[in-house]
Order: sequence, then C-alpha cells, then structure tokens
Amino acid sequence: MRLMIVGQLEGYISAAGKIALQRGAKVIHCEDIEQALGALRNGKGADVAMVDIKQKIGVFVEALKNERIVLPVVACGIGTDARTAVKAIQEGAREYVPLPPDAELIAAVLAAVTQEPTTMIGNDPSMQSVIKMADRIAPSEATVLITGESGTGKEVMSNYIHKKSKRKDGPFIALNCAAIPESLLESELFGHEKGSFTGATARRLGKFEEAGGGTLLLDEVSEMHPQLQAKLLRAIQEREITRIGNNDPVKIDVRLIATSNRNLEESVKKGEFREDLYFRLNVVNIRLPALRERPGDIVPLAELFAAKFAEQNGISNKKLSKDSQDYMRAYHWRGNIRELENTMHRAVLMAMDDEIEPVDIQLPEGGGLGSSVAASPGNAPSLSGVSGAGAPSAPAALKNPGAVESMIGRTIADVEREMIVNTLDHCLGNRTHAANILGISIRTLRNKLNEYKQSGIDIPAASGDR
Repeated sequence: MRLMIVGQLEGYISAAGKIALQRGAKVIHCEDIEQALGALRNGKGADVAMVDIKQKIGVFVEALKNERIVLPVVACGIGTDARTAVKAIQEGAREYVPLPPDAELIAAVLAAVTQEPTTMIGNDPSMQSVIKMADRIAPSEATVLITGESGTGKEVMSNYIHKKSKRKDGPFIALNCAAIPESLLESELFGHEKGSFTGATARRLGKFEEAGGGTLLLDEVSEMHPQLQAKLLRAIQEREITRIGNNDPVKIDVRLIATSNRNLEESVKKGEFREDLYFRLNVVNIRLPALRERPGDIVPLAELFAAKFAEQNGISNKKLSKDSQDYMRAYHWRGNIRELENTMHRAVLMAMDDEIEPVDIQLPEGGGLGSSVAASPGNAPSLSGVSGAGAPSAPAALKNPGAVESMIGRTIADVEREMIVNTLDHCLGNRTHAANILGISIRTLRNKLNEYKQSGIDIPAASGDR
C-alpha cells in the first residue's frame, strides 16, 4: 500500500507516516497539493492521500477529477472542530482522521479505503497444489490469468507471484477495472498529454508506465469495455502504449497479471470479451478454489483475522473454541475469505470471554453461525448436539451463558438495535466501517438509523463517510 501525505501538520506528519510505515505502507511526502499533483502526474503513484485540512482539499479533489486521476483522499487535522471535518467530507474527502494520530484509527482508515491484501495461507491440499503452480511460474515473464469466485484472494495471489518473481524489487501496481468508470479507465492505464481533454493541465503517466520494471495487476479485467480491450490487446502484443492525445508509442516493461470472477470462455462465446485478448491473458491460468473447497484453511484464516482485529481494537487476542471451529468448517461461506474476514471482525467485538463461541459469530443474513449451519442440509454440526460424529455434544449457547444473559426477555429488534448503535459508536460514527463490521449494506444501515431517529433514539453523529 502506497500512502501520500500532503501538508506539514505541525510535526505530526512524521508520526502519521511512521505509523503507516509500521503497517507496511510505502510513504511519500508532498509539501502542498501542487507538489502532490506533480508527483502523481509523473508516475509517483499512491493508493490513498492523507491531506492536511489546511490545504485546499476541494481544489485537490476537483483537480484529480478533472485530470482523471483516481485516488481516495483522507482529510486530517489538529484540533479540528466537527464543522471543518464535515466540510472536508463535503468537498470530496472519503474519511477524516483527527491528530495527534491514533495508530488503530489510522490502520482502520487505510484498510477501509485501500482494501490491502492479507497474508497467504495454504495449508489445505487443494490450495497447496495451487501454490506449487504459482511458485513454478512466478520467476517467468508469462502473463497470468487468475480466476475464482469473488473473495477467494485473487489479489493476494497476484501479490504472492510478484514477490516470488524476478521483478520483486519493482513496483506492484493494482488497478480495479470494475471500480473505475470507462471514461477514466483509459487515462488510468495509458496516461494522457497536456490539453488532450478538458482539465488535462499537464502530462500524466498511466499505470503501465508507473509499473515499469514491476508487475501490473488488472483486477476484474472482464469488466473492461470492448473498445478498451482492443487497446489493451495492442499494448500486450506490441509492448508499447500511446498516451491519450499523442500518437507516439512509449515502450513498456511490465509483467501482466489479470483476474476475473467470471467464466471468461462463456464471456467470449457471448461476445462480451475479445477472444484474442483472452488467449493473450490466459498464457498461465491459476484457478483459486472457493473457501468451502479448502476446509483446512478456514480455521487458520479465521485465527489470523481474529488476531488482526483484536490488535486493531486494542483488546486481547481471542481463540476459536472447538465448537466454533467445527461450525466454521461446516458453513458454506458463500462470500469466501472476504465473508470470513468480516465475520471474524464482528466475532472479536461480540465475544465476552477469552474464546470465541458459536453464539458470538453473527452472520450477515442474521442469526448465529451455529443455527445457520444446523439449518443447512448435509452439515454435521448442530446446535441440538444430536447430529453426526465430531459434532458438539452440548448446545453452543450454553458454552458462553454470559454472552446471552442480557438478551433473555428482550426482542430481536431490541438486540439488533443495540448491536447496530454500539458498533456505530465503536466506529466513531463512521457508517461505512460500521456496515462492513455488521455485514450489511450501507443503505440497510442508514434505513435502520432513520427508523431509530424517528423513534427518538440518539444516534452517534456521522463522521468519515458520505
């Protein structure tokens, strides 16, 4: 993850940068927004910018928009009142971080706006064969196509291949083709020349040049518009690109990795994806198994996430109980590793004892993990303790009576409301973070909060999201 810090921040700049470095980020510092824009135009890319509230944040955000530079902006300041923070959000900042910097808060903000890759875990036999293949092809220059369901860790695998390659000392640049509008994606890839469109006040290098000597990841390449697919095909074939507004070719030196959660062969048959581009990308294909296909990795991943979120929230690490491990291995994990990560974030906050019990593991569709697994046909564990070999012999709820004592005699709506409000308070009013932890959409969360407000219930003030 690459962090750009813009402004002086009266000495706190070094503290914020140090925290980011400790979290594995690469940090560059710019004195003001003009210097920051110059760095971005010249290929010194960033995944997120932390900008001093004293800088003209609205001007900076507008300049990024006009020059088709996709970069989330986080505002930060010392002793700033709520009105100033809200103004920064209204001007386009994604988040607001008060200073002096708090390590956990900065880590949470950076993770929220960048969704950086996590550690590679592959204990299950199905995953070990995938890792062996990745190890074999990593040192080559071959283009790699990584496929698999959403949330299976395709970007993590891409980063793994880069770190095992001859280009490991070069940059690893990731571009999410699905998250960027078509009108901006071409400039992000190939760059542009001054005056090539309204707002292009200077030449700007694209991701192909920014990734020079390293690896360029085209995440969810199947979402790319067919017209842009043709330009990408030419760049791969000729090993050169042309910036928007210029016909002179520029030589490129990148190793290309692409990912897709679609069946690209089907997309080719439907005319949604170019066949010639598919063959160019699919020199080596690595299919990542769904989490339900690699049960041996479920518990290690869950424990990794539990430790991560315990540290971020300043609480002691909590282990999974034996019952929880059994239930987690039996659950289908439709959202794969991403769903598991969010589930463990909630579990760490819900668990009252040293161990995480099934009753603590709340699922996005509502209810605990144990009840969901018990209701799924073919799954061994059951809350009744009456199912097959290896299943828990006692009701999971009785393993942790303290966690449910306060719920007895209350309605589900009351418990749900308390959990939502407490989570929102824990996230300092940030609706986006709270929705992620609760495993619901931001729209669902806001609808719930509007209901509570109409009932006269106090809701933590909004901060850090739009």
